[in-house]
Amino acid sequence: MRVSVTRKSLVFSPDSSRVVARYFEHGHDRTEKMIGRLMTLNDKQVASALEHTLREFASRHRNISRIFSKHCLRNQRIIEGMNIDYSKLSDEQKMLIGSYFTSEYSIESAAFFNPSMIEDFDQLYLEKGERRIILSFRATGEGHISSIVFRRATIDKNNDMHVAKIGDHIDQPEITHKKMYNKNRFVKKLIEMKIPEKYSTSIMQDLPEKFEYYILKNAVNKVLNDDVISIERRLALEEVTWLADSFYDVQFKHDSDISERVIFPISDSESRGIEDARFVRFMDDDGSEKIYATYTAYNGHTILPKLVSTEDFYTFRIMPLHGVGAQNKNLAMFPKKIKGKYAMLARIDGVNNYLMYSDRPTIWNKPIQIQEPRFPWEFTQIGNCGSPLWTEEGWLVISHGVGPMRRYCIGASLFDLDDPTKEIGRLEEPLLSPRENEREGYVPNVVYSCGSIIHNQSLILPYAVSDHSSTYGVVELKELLEALRS
Repeated sequence: MRVSVTRKSLVFSPDSSRVVARYFEHGHDRTEKMIGRLMTLNDKQVASALEHTLREFASRHRNISRIFSKHCLRNQRIIEGMNIDYSKLSDEQKMLIGSYFTSEYSIESAAFFNPSMIEDFDQLYLEKGERRIILSFRATGEGHISSIVFRRATIDKNNDMHVAKIGDHIDQPEITHKKMYNKNRFVKKLIEMKIPEKYSTSIMQDLPEKFEYYILKNAVNKVLNDDVISIERRLALEEVTWLADSFYDVQFKHDSDISERVIFPISDSESRGIEDARFVRFMDDDGSEKIYATYTAYNGHTILPKLVSTEDFYTFRIMPLHGVGAQNKNLAMFPKKIKGKYAMLARIDGVNNYLMYSDRPTIWNKPIQIQEPRFPWEFTQIGNCGSPLWTEEGWLVISHGVGPMRRYCIGASLFDLDDPTKEIGRLEEPLLSPRENEREGYVPNVVYSCGSIIHNQSLILPYAVSDHSSTYGVVELKELLEALRS
C-alpha cells in the first residue's frame, strides 16, 4: 500500500551572506612577525587602520570590537614573549591586533540540510489549528565544516509553514569548559575511542580520581612539547585533550533571536564539523521537560557521538556519550522514558537499527538489534530519521534506507509502545523518494530527515534535498498507520 505525501513548496536554501567572525590561526612564527609590524604603527596610524576596519565590518557582526579584543587576548603569551607589556597596549592596539586574527566564515554557503523539528515551548497567542515550532538544520560552509542553526516557524491549520523573520547577525556565545572530570569514566571513554593504553596511561596514572580540566591539559601539553615524541603517541595524546574539550557549555545572549544562535564547532573533536543533530522534546516522569539532541562530532579521522541539552535555547550543555552503544552515527533519543529508563535508537554497526536502555542519558550499553534491511531500496543500510513519535498505535519511527547507486529514501516503521523491540509493521515501499527535481545537489539522489512532529493528525516531515537545501512534506497520520498495521 503506497502512502501519499503532500510535498510543500517552501524551500530552505543556503545563504552565503550568513557569516560568523571566527578566530584565524597564523602559526607562531608568522604571528610574531605580523605583531612586530603592527607595533611599528604610531597611535594615529593604529586609530586610522582600526576605524577603516570597523567601518567595513561593524555592520556585518554583533559587537565586532569585542570579538577583536578576545582574539588578541588569545595571543597574549606570544606578545609577552616578544618582551611587550600586554597590559600597556591600548584598547585600540588590542582590537587592531585581534582583527588580523579574525576572518569571516560563511556558515551555510554550501548546504542547508538534514532538518529536525520540535514543538516550541511557547504556544501562546495562536489561533486554532496553529502550532509554533523550532527547526534545526545542518549548515555547511567552506571545507565542509558543519554547524547547527535554528529557525522558528508556525504551522497553520492547513499545515502550511510560516517562517519567522531571520535575525541580522550571528551571536557569538560564551564558552565554558567543564571544571571537574571523573577519572574512571574518562578512562573508559578513552578505551571506547580505541586510544592505546600505553600512550594514555602515562598521563592518567598521576591524576586524582577527580581532576580539573587545566591539570589534564597542562600534563598533556608538557609531553606534546617534546620534539622527539612519535607521531602515534602525539595523535593519541591529542585525542585525550580532544575528549576533555568535548565537555562544554554554550551561552547565548538573551537579546539574540534564535535564528542568530549558531552552535559552531568549538572543541578539537568537532574541528571538521557538527553533523546531523536530532532534537527531541523530552518529558520526564515528573512532567518536567527538556530539549535533548544527539549529534556526531567529527575531527577529520574520528567521530564522537555527543549529547546536547537545553531548557531555553539560550544555554546549551554539550557532553560526549559513553558506552558500548555510543558508537558510530544515527543515535536518536525517545521523547520519554520507557518503564523508568531512557531509551535510544542507534546504528552501531553502520547497517542495522538498534535499541538501548539506560538510567542516564549519557551512558549507553547493551544495544539490541531491532531491524535489518529487508527491502531492495534499503539493502545497503537502514537508520532512523530522528526520534520516535508517540501515537496510540505505537512508536512511529521514520527511517532512511540506502539502495542502488547510494540512493537515500525515507521509510517508516511502527513499534510496540511498551516493548519497542517488537516491530508491528514496516512500509515495503519508501514513504519518500528523490523526485527528478530533488536529485541534484551536494550529494545527489538523497532525501533525509533528522526529526519530525505530529500536528493536526498529520505527520509533518521536514527533509533535505540531496544535501543542499531543505523542504517538508505532510502525510495523513491515519493513512500511514493503516499502511503500517497492514
